[in-house]
Amino acid sequence: MDTEQSPMSMEENRKEVMIAQSGSGGHMMSPDDPDNPQNWPFLKKVYASSMAFGFAFVVAFGITVYTTGLKGVMQEFDVSMPVSILGMALYFWGIAFAPIITPHLSERVGRTKVYLATIPIFALFTLGAGYSRNFASLVICRFFAGLFGGPSLVLIEGTFADVWSASLTVTYYSFLGLASYIGAACGPLIGGFVVGAENWRWSQYLTLMLALAVYLLGIGVPETYGREILRSRARRRGLAPPNLTKALSGVTFAEMARVTFFTPLKMLIAEPVVMLITLYLGLNFAVIFQFFITVPIVLNVVAGFTVQQAGLAFNAAIGGAVIAAMTSILIDRIAFPRAVKNGHNGMASIEYRLIPAMFGGFGLFASLFWIGFTAKPTISYISPVLGTGLYVWGNLSVLISFISYLFDAYPPAGTLSALTVAATFRIIMAGLIPLVIVQMFTNLQGKWALAVFGFIYIAMIPIPFILYIFGPKLRARSKYSEGMMMMSSEDGMKPVNSHSQMMMDTSSGQEARP
Repeated sequence: MDTEQSPMSMEENRKEVMIAQSGSGGHMMSPDDPDNPQNWPFLKKVYASSMAFGFAFVVAFGITVYTTGLKGVMQEFDVSMPVSILGMALYFWGIAFAPIITPHLSERVGRTKVYLATIPIFALFTLGAGYSRNFASLVICRFFAGLFGGPSLVLIEGTFADVWSASLTVTYYSFLGLASYIGAACGPLIGGFVVGAENWRWSQYLTLMLALAVYLLGIGVPETYGREILRSRARRRGLAPPNLTKALSGVTFAEMARVTFFTPLKMLIAEPVVMLITLYLGLNFAVIFQFFITVPIVLNVVAGFTVQQAGLAFNAAIGGAVIAAMTSILIDRIAFPRAVKNGHNGMASIEYRLIPAMFGGFGLFASLFWIGFTAKPTISYISPVLGTGLYVWGNLSVLISFISYLFDAYPPAGTLSALTVAATFRIIMAGLIPLVIVQMFTNLQGKWALAVFGFIYIAMIPIPFILYIFGPKLRARSKYSEGMMMMSSEDGMKPVNSHSQMMMDTSSGQEARP
């Protein structure tokens, strides 16, 4: 770097480094700034997004590939099926810390450094799980693998929002949802063949190999977090740090704890919008991940499937996830212009984003009864497998709908807290229900165990309709809102809250995630 600069060039550099969009409070880069990720060449955007997708895919893959080796874990360590499932549950509960911690990490060092620092540690604990010589070390390594893999399931949301326009919110939420859902579905699909040919330890070795491959491809991934881009640009030019406003995720430990721990708990209890969405998504994750335990068992009993054949059944889940993403994007493309037309002064209420959840809710309860009452030797195995595909379609449709709605439902700090509690709760539930699902299937029989969930889903069907009708009033009255959130047909987010500004301060939410 040329260290001899004229006073004029120094001043120009200082101004360029400090440029932020008017009204953004210093969080948002100027739309004319060439370093703004939304001004990058298309292929550079695709690379950054693909690497975020890949990191999330690997962590989600690690959740479910473990289930292909449950029988081997039980035999080698002499534990029961419910106990062996702890290796899956503790992985989830490690991930559950990610929505709470990750926003603070990415605020301080950016997104890229968090990706590149946590994935190698995730890989090391995955290797440790594969080499475990007792059950205690296995589940401990699985917990820490989830803990260090979790940030990738959180950061993908921030990366996508950094790179792509706010008008594509539903579109990129659909793709980041696919990272978790397809990753999870590929666990038994690929792992079934590898573990079936070797042993349960290869479920961990396979995850390790995928992690290393994605990591090598992602070493050059560019930083997308605007605040870190401004800071690093100032460092490169030997200038003082830019005068950015305080991060909404908090600076002191007390502020950070308030934003991603205490306020989320308060919103879960006192905020109707957050409470309803969190409960619905918690049920979604609880049910979908029990399928990775029960589908192989049921297909073995009713059709004599091997672990390899049972893994192939998850092709239906991949199909259901892809169709959910496509239908959610299609609904958004159709509904948004109409919402703008019916709104005020070219503004559309974000409640139109709840439409996919309205449709998806009916698919959820119908599919559970379909699966439960057709999974028998007298009916072709194709029937419950197709029912699983329908369930995944409904499940992901609801997730895309609710999270894209919640993302813009509050001002930035409120949104971060709302997304944090929604993510953490559903991840905890995803680890909890698989622990008891075997007993449920044993005591109630499979069809009635699924029917229990089906009846609960029937009670959930009105939720998106209630929020569609009363959501604007509920949000406007909330102490976490500055006013009703509206969407513009041109730039996505209007004065009260800035979509891009919020993502410059947060990286919490889905996909976790899984």
